[in-house]
Amino acid sequence: MESESASLNNNKHKKVVIIGAGPAGLTAAYELSKEGLRSVVLEKDSVVGGISRTVNYKGYRFDIGGHRFFTKVRVVEDMWEEIMGDDFLERKRLSRIYYKNTFFYYPFRLPNALWGLGIGNSIMIVLSYIKSQLFPFKPEDTFDKWVSNRFGKRLYGLFFKTYTEKVWGIPCEEISAEWAAQRIKGLSLLEALKNALIQERPSNKDRVVKTLIDSFHYPRLGPGMMWEKVSDTVTSENSEVILNADVEIIYTGSGKVDKIDVLVEGKIQEIEGSEFISSMPIRELIQKLEPKPPKEVSHAADMLKYRDFLTVSLIINKKDVFPDNWIYIHDPRVKMGRIQNFKNWSPDMVPDQEKTCLGLEYFCFEGDGLWTMSDRDLINLARKELEIMGLVDAREIEDGSVVRMPKAYPVYDSTYLDAVNIIRDFLSQFRNLQLVGRNGMHKYNNQDHSMLTAMLAVKNILGGNYDLWKVNADQEYHEEVLGDKSIEPKDYKELSKTQPLVPVAVAQGEGGVEQTIISVFAGIDKLALALSVGAVSGGAIFIATILLILKGGSVVGPNLLLLNQYFIGYSVSIEGAFIGLGYSFLWGFIFGWLFAYLRNLLTGFYVYRVKKSAELSSFRDFIDYI
Repeated sequence: MESESASLNNNKHKKVVIIGAGPAGLTAAYELSKEGLRSVVLEKDSVVGGISRTVNYKGYRFDIGGHRFFTKVRVVEDMWEEIMGDDFLERKRLSRIYYKNTFFYYPFRLPNALWGLGIGNSIMIVLSYIKSQLFPFKPEDTFDKWVSNRFGKRLYGLFFKTYTEKVWGIPCEEISAEWAAQRIKGLSLLEALKNALIQERPSNKDRVVKTLIDSFHYPRLGPGMMWEKVSDTVTSENSEVILNADVEIIYTGSGKVDKIDVLVEGKIQEIEGSEFISSMPIRELIQKLEPKPPKEVSHAADMLKYRDFLTVSLIINKKDVFPDNWIYIHDPRVKMGRIQNFKNWSPDMVPDQEKTCLGLEYFCFEGDGLWTMSDRDLINLARKELEIMGLVDAREIEDGSVVRMPKAYPVYDSTYLDAVNIIRDFLSQFRNLQLVGRNGMHKYNNQDHSMLTAMLAVKNILGGNYDLWKVNADQEYHEEVLGDKSIEPKDYKELSKTQPLVPVAVAQGEGGVEQTIISVFAGIDKLALALSVGAVSGGAIFIATILLILKGGSVVGPNLLLLNQYFIGYSVSIEGAFIGLGYSFLWGFIFGWLFAYLRNLLTGFYVYRVKKSAELSSFRDFIDYI
């Protein structure tokens, strides 16, 4: 009790400095405040929320990209509900793909997909898929190979190549396959067809894997509402959130971070702390260190790339434009990547229900033609592209606004992983510094995973020993309900050390669902079972024959003697006992081997089917993760 009390007293004296007021940074501050610990959050921008902010333009609210709230991490869901209460709306999802002047439901619906693609094209897609299964690309080291091996090259070229390259700005041949493996988690064309068929058959409703992609939660006034409330809560608990605070220098020494110089309102402030949590882009973090890190570390940081993002918000003088929450734009004629209809996310995002607010999303690099284009030119571009697609009459567009978001997405190119590993190894020497969040770890996490890294960072400050880099590292992660989400950490093994309240699927260790099933239904050694069954069968006949001989009598073993119809030369005699042993061993061996072979074959098929079933929702969310 005394040591526990001393530990609590030590924690009370800690001051935690948090860089960044996005979901990760504010989650860390919130968790610290619940433990009675003070923190100061430094935010470079003038608003909180990072990429999860909500912009208010003349009463019309819009996101920096649509932000669905869904998770299988219980502690994250609990925090959302705790903060938002009745303002946490449940919304139905409707999203489609716009391709060649045709709308395809996404997730796919079979009749709609066949009608839009045409029977001939659909047949070619299936043939291409068969070819990919017979002759897959090796090695599977890039995004194009990874997707083609699972969908066939034709479907990859039709649906995924154009959109992916529009989002990331580099050829698919230069995108790491690891990004696809982490974000998309395994899928195939067969699962797409299965999912589409199930969706079209109401009688099979109960067979559909339960996911949260058909509905989601959303704050009444957008995701920024969530993070504004968290910020208010944190500041009411004697902590600080300082906006327009630009970190200039991070001083290190003796294996820890000592202090930070921050530029606030044109003046440098020196901020000291006992613990530091950073969600700032990892490249910038390395550049701010003093003394400067070794050349190889600085070079690794310079190798990290980011994809930037801008939204053109248009106010449309029309009550209903289209019913979707959002639309994916796979049309190479236009530069936009997605269109969000924020009125369909929450009616309160629009002050006048007779009008509509659309968010047209453009992916770019900071400093390129799109990024440097004037707001007026961007609004005119958005107006023109809507007309090209026939979605909106330009005369109905009343007003518009532009918001630019630098470093929205960390890029997974062929060099990023080596660079991140070099930086991780270097930063591990600083015992009071933890990296969290998407940009803080250069890891394309969802909002819930970013929040989870922050929660575990706080646990480490309180004395835990969690590896934040293992959050969302399991290749089997997916969004299905595979078990009771209230399962406690004590029921987990390896992953409980890093993800204490996560889906059962994640908590299965490195092999995930498949490995768990294999461990339960381990393969039977065919030779061992064949020898065992043969030995038992032969021994049984041999012993039975000997016992009958010893018993003796006028009639010895008439029933057992019937075996000579199958075992040539068998009789109830010493010689026959050995003949029976030989025959029984041979047939027992054959049956034992066949049983083991068939059992292993069926178990392997079962493992494959369960694994594919567990991956089903990953396919349905494929484009969302791009």
